Amino acid sequence: AVTRVPPGMELISSIDALVGDVHFPAAAGPALIGYRAIMVSVSDLAAMGAEQGFVLVALNLPTDDPAWVRELTVGMREAAETLGVGLVGGNIARGPLAIAVSVHGFAPAGQALLRSGARPGDRIYVTGELGGAAAALARGGLADCRAADQLDPLARRYFRPRARLPEGIALRGRAHSAIDLSDGLLQDLGHILKASRVGARLDAAAIPVAEGATLEQALHGGDDYELCFTLAGALPPLGVPVYCIGEIVAESGLTINGNPVVTSGYQHFG
Repeated sequence: AVTRVPPGMELISSIDALVGDVHFPAAAGPALIGYRAIMVSVSDLAAMGAEQGFVLVALNLPTDDPAWVRELTVGMREAAETLGVGLVGGNIARGPLAIAVSVHGFAPAGQALLRSGARPGDRIYVTGELGGAAAALARGGLADCRAADQLDPLARRYFRPRARLPEGIALRGRAHSAIDLSDGLLQDLGHILKASRVGARLDAAAIPVAEGATLEQALHGGDDYELCFTLAGALPPLGVPVYCIGEIVAESGLTINGNPVVTSGYQHFG
């Protein structure tokens, strides 16, 4: 693919590797897998306030299965069209089932949202409700899901997340820091705290827990792909539910209701 960065913009890039039966149930409907692969990968762009760009996909397949690939691309196309991103190229190889998605977007020079800008006095916000995807994983049965119109609310939170691109763009120039919640609220917020060299105080009662999930799943579960961000001023209109869950403080560490907690979450080599 030949691409061009618009004048005055910077290129924002990320890449995700999703492995069968690690990052998604390999036996699930291919369209569900394809949709999720694009959405969770583009979520990294949303966390940096990037505008729509393009994606490339590298696909490893254990067997030659054109029907499976066609259905996979149906889900990928739906997600890409929903977000307004172009699927401009990729590669197929034989090997254990895996999908690598390289995503690229654009932000005005110097305006990309980073993890390193949180300041004492900032309020901490999240979009949407948390823990639903973790609850779906804990319940089981995701490998039996075949189509989007057959998903119950918890399975939908796992297979049909929405990358928060418009919300990330709206936070440019307002939020001091941001990250998307892929590995769990505490772990991902911990990345902001480490990069910004600050601490945080959270209010357990303020954390939005999805129906059917537990607070533990909301804190540690991951796979939500909502935005967590910090800002000091007025909250801009984002068009989605937004919840203030705590504040940034100068002292290092993270507490919930005054009690120190460990910023644990999903571990790739745990």
